[in-house]
Amino acid sequence: MILSTVALYACFLLIILALVKPIGGYLARAFAGERTFLDPALRPVERLIYSLCGIDARQEMNSKQYALAFVLFSLAGTLLLYAILRLQAFLPFYDPAHLITPLTPDLAMNTAVSFSTTTTWQAYAGETTMSYTSQMVGLVAQNFLAGAGGLAIGIAFIRGFARQHTRTLGNFWVDLVRGTLWVLLPASILVSLALVWQGIPMNFNPYSIVHTLSGGMQTIAQGPIAAMESIENLGTNGGGFFNVNGAHPYQNPTWFTNLLEMLSIAVIPAALTNTFGRMVGRPRQGWLLFWVMVFLFVVALGLGTWAEQSGNPALAPVVGAPQPNMEGKEVRFGVSSSILTAVTTSNGATGSTNSAHDSYTPLGGAVPLTNMFLGEMIFGGLGTGIYSILMVALLGLFLTGLMIGRTPEYLGKRIEPPEMKLLAIYTLMGPLGILALTAVAVATGPGLAALTTNSGPHGLTEIIYAYTSSFANNGQSFAGLSANSPFYNVTTAIAMLLGRFGLAIPALVFAGLFAQQTSRPMTPGKLRTDSPLFASVIIGTALIVVALTYLPAVALGPIIEHLRL
Repeated sequence: MILSTVALYACFLLIILALVKPIGGYLARAFAGERTFLDPALRPVERLIYSLCGIDARQEMNSKQYALAFVLFSLAGTLLLYAILRLQAFLPFYDPAHLITPLTPDLAMNTAVSFSTTTTWQAYAGETTMSYTSQMVGLVAQNFLAGAGGLAIGIAFIRGFARQHTRTLGNFWVDLVRGTLWVLLPASILVSLALVWQGIPMNFNPYSIVHTLSGGMQTIAQGPIAAMESIENLGTNGGGFFNVNGAHPYQNPTWFTNLLEMLSIAVIPAALTNTFGRMVGRPRQGWLLFWVMVFLFVVALGLGTWAEQSGNPALAPVVGAPQPNMEGKEVRFGVSSSILTAVTTSNGATGSTNSAHDSYTPLGGAVPLTNMFLGEMIFGGLGTGIYSILMVALLGLFLTGLMIGRTPEYLGKRIEPPEMKLLAIYTLMGPLGILALTAVAVATGPGLAALTTNSGPHGLTEIIYAYTSSFANNGQSFAGLSANSPFYNVTTAIAMLLGRFGLAIPALVFAGLFAQQTSRPMTPGKLRTDSPLFASVIIGTALIVVALTYLPAVALGPIIEHLRL
């Protein structure tokens, strides 16, 4: 690994480290309703929204009410987006000359579910499918609202750990408004301005037709790209304006935009660990979660860089030395920035890629796949990342409690049979949403029909990757899978819904049970949850669960493909 690669990775992580504490503190104040520097401008807007929508900001919800509001809000967003997509031909800024991909009912349904769950799985090319109205009014709006909805769930989950003797976790509508106004809106404005400064278009111009030097003609897509790019990353959505996403020079032209966009994905989820520590009154707990995330992130960076720098071993005897694998990567980014993006996006709920993961080496492609298997516990999505790593930590506590014969506790609250059942449901949701649907795909004609480019181990990996990405609400893909078919549009939508609501609802109910408990004092016989030993428990639990669940599938896909090189 050359010095420039190490410098890039170190710079990325140091910037995150520098921002975790100030942004974590800001988030804690914003969602507690405490004073921030944006209050003079945003408080009147907040009160107006509450007045128009009939929201009583003082009325709090229990876990079931909070979950119901979250589900109904997501359902309403899905239906509204579906209507916009189906009617886009009758709405402004529709260009039939260039929008040549038909938005069939199943594709529109898949896209609506995708954006309302922050998955932004795209079985279409944005520049040939979506009008400016669909992009800005439909997709960008859901990037804001779905991202804010996930952030609200994360904050409510933290409240369950911080509160005692109560059944309430806050008010979903208040958290949604504050997440939108105080977090996503100002951040997206700043990032959008920076992206425009770097040359990313922000207009509503018609597509440009130009004559090339070879005498041909080329259509160059225009549009409100900067606005969509900023919130797709900040909202951990990832759905790009273009089919090739961050590999397109209009969406990601320079190393600086690539770094800024990756920071947009990771900083707020990372800062939520600090928010957690502040809200529970134990900052060391938050820092431990953060350093666990960083450790796993660095391991993924190292493995991914090694795999792609080593390249195909079959080529080494021909050229005399190992050659980096540049297939599917932009020359302006190279291996290092491509791997940084692959690891960042696969650890979050953001499928915004700048290279073709389908063209990675087998082991290189296995790195983002394994990251998604881990379930957003490394930074993760807005709100979903913090409850993902905490649910893994709680599962680790439960297992260690079985070993020593003691009732496991976290922050002085016991994990008893009701909580254990919720942990079991949460853990089993992944195999249900990934392995079961993969089995259906490889055993049916419609599932296998999408393997138009590859078969064998790589074809299996493409199918597993699709369902893993959908369940992780991530959205990136191995593009060799022709996924725009009724079969995949329906089954990947099922995986998205399971990954969004099948995990969020058990997590909320768990937080509601924790909020009712009393925090007990620490005694010498209890496992300290702010120690390096507990960090190793979290890491070990995550790796063991992933290995026991998914290793056979990985062995039949990337591992066999690597051995056959």
